[in-house]
Amino acid sequence: MSKPVILTGVRANNDIHIGNYFGAILPIVDMAKRRSADFDINLFIPDLHSFTTPIDHSKLYDSIRSNARIYTAAGLPLDNQAIHLYRQSRIPAHSELAWILDCFTGFGEMSRMTQFKDKSRKFIDSKMSEDELTNEQKAWDTIHTNVSVGLFNYPVLMAADILLYSASYVPVGDDQTQHLEFTRDIAERMNRKFGDLFVVPKPVAQQHQFFGNDQGLRIKDLVNPTKKMSKSDDSGKGVIFLGDEPQAAHKKIMSATTDSLGKVQYDRENQPGISNLLEILTLVRQDAGKDVSLEQTISQYTGMERYGDFKRIVADEVAEFLANFQARLAAVDEQAIEDKLESSERDMNLVANETLHRVQTAVGLRR
Repeated sequence: MSKPVILTGVRANNDIHIGNYFGAILPIVDMAKRRSADFDINLFIPDLHSFTTPIDHSKLYDSIRSNARIYTAAGLPLDNQAIHLYRQSRIPAHSELAWILDCFTGFGEMSRMTQFKDKSRKFIDSKMSEDELTNEQKAWDTIHTNVSVGLFNYPVLMAADILLYSASYVPVGDDQTQHLEFTRDIAERMNRKFGDLFVVPKPVAQQHQFFGNDQGLRIKDLVNPTKKMSKSDDSGKGVIFLGDEPQAAHKKIMSATTDSLGKVQYDRENQPGISNLLEILTLVRQDAGKDVSLEQTISQYTGMERYGDFKRIVADEVAEFLANFQARLAAVDEQAIEDKLESSERDMNLVANETLHRVQTAVGLRR
């Protein structure tokens, strides 16, 4: 590729909520528009990652399409030739390179991945009674029987996603930094053994310095504002999905957990619910084109004593945001999206296959 590469993507299953939108999708789109003059932007849809945990496979294809539509509704310029929008599964080199890298990866390395341990634990918590959970051997038997190899080694596929395109910069959250470090480790290991096969991504500290504030705020759950908003919330009461009816979202905001202090203040430790609502209000105002900072929103509402009145302000503007976004989503040009996907996938196959052939030659599969 002619310029340095930034690579990023958002998993394509389940409904996308406003935490995903403001914390990942919108910052990605803004970053792509600002940096595309100096970088190639690889914005991929990681659909092969989508079923490392159980999903409804009958909905996956539509979720993949929805992912591309949401990027477009968020303002992604489909006519920008430096921005490449593509589906991971349409580039077979991802899977083949992942297998080759698997064979140079230690079982112990993957066993130490905290995301695997955390997600496995959540899975067995949902499958086992409290009495069963006290039996450590039974818990591990449940993991070994029910948790997929795909969940265990998906950091290797993530490494292939990055290394195929010589990506230097990959914006990742705190939960993915261990995987980025593994990508660096496996790239350096292969380079030592076979020569200069891969561009090694920048270290995590340099990634954070490079992207700065590009990665957005982490919106919290409305019911439990000490944890981030998550698709895995079974009740749905603490999550606002982009597909929610505006009035349903309005009710969720009005029911959001606050505190007993009775005064609006931005205090993440002592008033996480109110602080979360202040952040959400700032983000929906910014999405509406208003030049407002979090500090300005805090200043405007600090000291307000009627939480119900404050919630109603937030709820009204969230409902308006959803109505406007859903109108933009309904108006996206489906053919333009299809054309962009197909042209990007043609280009990305050429780049990925060149890297894969170099690796295949190094390991003895090609002359």
